[in-house]
Amino acid sequence: MGSTRSALALTALAGLLAGFTTAVAAPAFAAPGVTPQGVCGKSYKTVNSMPVRSLGTVYLTYNSSNGMNCVATIRQKPGRAVSMSVWLEVPDTGSAAQDSGQYTSHAGPAYLRGKGYCVNWGGNIDNRFVQVYNSNCSLREHRVSFTR
Repeated sequence: MGSTRSALALTALAGLLAGFTTAVAAPAFAAPGVTPQGVCGKSYKTVNSMPVRSLGTVYLTYNSSNGMNCVATIRQKPGRAVSMSVWLEVPDTGSAAQDSGQYTSHAGPAYLRGKGYCVNWGGNIDNRFVQVYNSNCSLREHRVSFTR
């Protein structure tokens, strides 16, 4: 009886490992648990965000070790590919970055050095847009959302 139980345990363990390998090898766009740190990098901390209605959220993240900002738009429920985008700008330096296309789960990342500057950022999911101006600085932040 003990050897039968051991054989069953080994078979179950082999099945779990096979499932784990399949899950790890799955492409990123199929992962339902997409996070800002998964898109931008583990060193990036979320410093601001804005919902895109109930469709998802645009996240502004910052890496204090290198002074870089990153923006990612993440859908609430991945599905068929829809128009999505992210954009980031540092007006004082004239620099801008963006990503747009037809995506199933997220748009981005878009990176810029923003240490010591106000940043403007935003994104869209399926033609619902959000924009944030004068973010993360001493100026009053201004938020806009609209549909095209």
